[in-house]
Amino acid sequence: MCGRYASFKQAQDLADVFDVTQVAEEVASLRPSWNVAPTQDVLIVVERLVDAEGRIAGHEGSGEAEGPRRSMEVARWGLVPHWAKDPSVGNKMINARSETVAEKASFKAPLKKNRCLVLADGYYEWQAPESGKGPKTPYFITRSDGAPIAFAGLFSWWRPKDEPDADWLCTTTILTAAAEGEMRELHDRVPVILEPADIDVWLDPTVTDPAEALAVLGTGTPDLTWHEVSRDVNTPRNNSAELVEPVAS
Repeated sequence: MCGRYASFKQAQDLADVFDVTQVAEEVASLRPSWNVAPTQDVLIVVERLVDAEGRIAGHEGSGEAEGPRRSMEVARWGLVPHWAKDPSVGNKMINARSETVAEKASFKAPLKKNRCLVLADGYYEWQAPESGKGPKTPYFITRSDGAPIAFAGLFSWWRPKDEPDADWLCTTTILTAAAEGEMRELHDRVPVILEPADIDVWLDPTVTDPAEALAVLGTGTPDLTWHEVSRDVNTPRNNSAELVEPVAS
């Protein structure tokens, strides 16, 4: 699973890597974090069809779709389905199992039309001691090539049904899969990390067949590396670059 990660690169640097053409104003207020926790605001990348004036196709006042536009947005981590009565539902939806995501009521609609990338520099996982007793050991996991990570994600918009004038809340979740190889030594689940060749399909708003979208999740995982880090990361309020530094075993 993925319950904590780091995201500290500059937004414009990430925009260049992921071919983003528009960065939302809210992105500027999001500070780098070495300890991103559920319910916090995070960076996502989405792609939508827009009309000739740059307005999102299908929205009131928009014209005929002219083509896609890839943008960087801010979302709260923990997906809140549009039909939820309370946003606290999202606290339990920070991850979605890729094997069953197409079957779950909370994720079926976003899988068809609201897929995204959740951007990170690395993520944390906790390894249980062999004896099964005692504290778990945290590790920081990154791509071996040093590139930023693109988690396969879903997003959704929510606002109270009885408050039509309330602001919309954008929320997101990260897909997970069964761990393979040496990663199983840390945990039996891992977040799904997309390779550059698969990102275009995952974000393509014209791909509405869940099977076609999910097919890119099984094309391979990038080489990853990891090292033990301080247990200071266990506390979300701790947030500094030292959290990702290796410590002696």
